[in-house]
Amino acid sequence: MIAFVSGGARSGKSHVAESLARQWHRQRGGRRYYFATAMASDAEMAARIARHRRERGDGWITLEAPVALDEALAGVEAGSTVLLDCLTLWASQLLYGGGLNGSGLNGSSVNDSDLGERDGERLLADVVTLARSRSIALVVVSNDLNEALVPSDPEVWRYLAFLQRCHRQLARDADWVIEVIAGRPVEWKTPWKTSWEAT
Repeated sequence: MIAFVSGGARSGKSHVAESLARQWHRQRGGRRYYFATAMASDAEMAARIARHRRERGDGWITLEAPVALDEALAGVEAGSTVLLDCLTLWASQLLYGGGLNGSGLNGSSVNDSDLGERDGERLLADVVTLARSRSIALVVVSNDLNEALVPSDPEVWRYLAFLQRCHRQLARDADWVIEVIAGRPVEWKTPWKTSWEAT
């Protein structure tokens, strides 16, 4: 089972994704993993990571996976449940490396990652394929960042275009596609109805 959960900043998408992962874990058993793509690059990000851990509560095995999602998933037992949060940070780290300190997006240099856009799309497809082949329930979270005008900065546009290609790929391949608006999940694609009130 694969779910793609998206929403705007502070929309409640992580809460919805966590609820879905908990529900699947209760139904299936196995272990429950949290793939953290965020890196504590400054005090604000460290505080956000700590807050998310507190809100998630116990029972999660946390693996840091800023880019190599396939390697992290290879270490997960078959039949487990995995919550990947979030694709937005993963995409920026894949394209621009860990350090954002040059002349492009948010001060990054244009070429500080060894992986390109096509590599990222293949890696994401491989993660979905591996999850299915090993009966891993995978919930992927990402931000909706394309609601404004097309940016004039070419690197911002490159990043958004790559992220949106990843979103379309996930929406095509996932069993569930859920958009969270003001804390409420809107199911765009689902094989059956899900109770969102259970946590």
